[in-house]
Amino acid sequence: MSLSIDEDRPDQPDKSPSPTAVKQGDAKPFWRRPWIIPLWLATAAFLYLQAVPFAGTPEAEAPIPAHDGFPAYYPLLLTHIGLSTVAIVTCCLQVWPWLRRRYPAVHRISGRIYVPSAVIGGLLGLAILGFAPVVGQVGAFMSTSLWVITTLVGFWAVRTGRYALHRRFMLYSFALVMNNLWGRAMAEVIFGFGIEMDFTYLGEAARWVGWVVNLMLVQWFLYRTAKRPVEGPARGLVRD
Repeated sequence: MSLSIDEDRPDQPDKSPSPTAVKQGDAKPFWRRPWIIPLWLATAAFLYLQAVPFAGTPEAEAPIPAHDGFPAYYPLLLTHIGLSTVAIVTCCLQVWPWLRRRYPAVHRISGRIYVPSAVIGGLLGLAILGFAPVVGQVGAFMSTSLWVITTLVGFWAVRTGRYALHRRFMLYSFALVMNNLWGRAMAEVIFGFGIEMDFTYLGEAARWVGWVVNLMLVQWFLYRTAKRPVEGPARGLVRD
């Protein structure tokens, strides 16, 4: 399982040339990747604000509206939150170039954890979506569906040796799972500064802005790195 953010090359024919060995010394120290620390800080803040309030909290005290007509809603929600938390953490590990190069076994294991966590967590999210507040449901359905689809396509691609396609769709998956950080950040800023805003607009923006902007940024990154070599098996670089 390889979810890389800086060496693969998108949209290349899937050939099978002999890989060139990559030295461990080629990996840049993590502090030379200026986006790594902000990514982990933002992820930790999101999980603290979004997931921790549900830990060990009975449904009657949970920060969600009651759903008396669907008794399984809260257990499914907790499972969805738990799996999504695992998916976010493992996805951050996957896009960390230093970790991938220095500790490839950790990279492979985290990838194998990410895929089922994302797929099952996403499907559970879709199952309970109809019982969530109506505001933003369409945006949430779109982002969650695309998250599951891109993850499955990325997994299928790596299993069939299509490393460029794998890299592309797993980066899409990364963009989609990270869209939730935007919604929470928007809510914290608006409520924190006492900004007057219709809840309907806030809810819709929180469900749409994050994943659309993230996908645009990932697509820009793919175009920008189009000439970089593709990382294939055995931690080697191959040029398709």
